[in-house]
Amino acid sequence: MAIKNWLPLPAALALTACVTINVYFPAAEAREAAREFVDKVIGEEATPSQETSPQKPEAGGGLSALLRRIDPWSLLGIGSAYAQSAPDISINTPAIRAIQNQMQSRFESTLRAGFDSGALGFTQDGMVTVRDAGKLELKDRVAMNAAVADDNRDRKALYREVAVANGHPEWEGQIREVFARQWIERAHAGWWYQSAAGWKQK
Repeated sequence: MAIKNWLPLPAALALTACVTINVYFPAAEAREAAREFVDKVIGEEATPSQETSPQKPEAGGGLSALLRRIDPWSLLGIGSAYAQSAPDISINTPAIRAIQNQMQSRFESTLRAGFDSGALGFTQDGMVTVRDAGKLELKDRVAMNAAVADDNRDRKALYREVAVANGHPEWEGQIREVFARQWIERAHAGWWYQSAAGWKQK
C-alpha cells in the first residue's frame, strides 16, 4: 500500500521542471532587447556580411530535421506550461523610454564625436570612459567629462530599471552583462572598446 504514496517518474520530473522554470533568465530575449535599445541610441551600422551574405539552408533532413523541431519538454507533457512561464524582456516603459531618449540625445550632441575621435571607449562593465583625453580639444574636455558622467548615471539606472520593470530586480547584474556585450558588439568601425586583454579598436 505504501507504494501509492510515490509519484510516477514523469510527474516527478514535471514538478522539478516547474521549479526550475521560475528562475529561468531569458538570455536570448534580453540580448534582442538590448540590441534594439543600443541601436536606437548609437544608430545601426550595416556590415558587408549583413548586406551580402545569403541565408544558408539548414543542413540535414529527415530524422535530424524532425528532432530539431521536437520540444523535449513536450515529451513530459509540459511544453505549453514552459512556454507560458518563459518570461520576455520588456524595454517599453515610460522610465526606460525616457532614459533612452536622454542617452540618444546626448550621444548625438556630444558623445559620438568622442567615439569617432577615439577619445572615448566602451568598458567591459557596460559603461563609457574617456580612454584618451589627448584626442579632445582642451575647450571640449570639461563638457565631454560631464557628458560621460551623466551617461554612466543613466546606464546604471537603465540596467536597474529593466530588471525592475520585468519583475526581477535580482537580474540587474545579468541585464548589465548583456547590455555590456551589446554596446561592444554594435560599436561602429573605428570605435574603441575594452576587452580582457586591454583596449581594442573595431
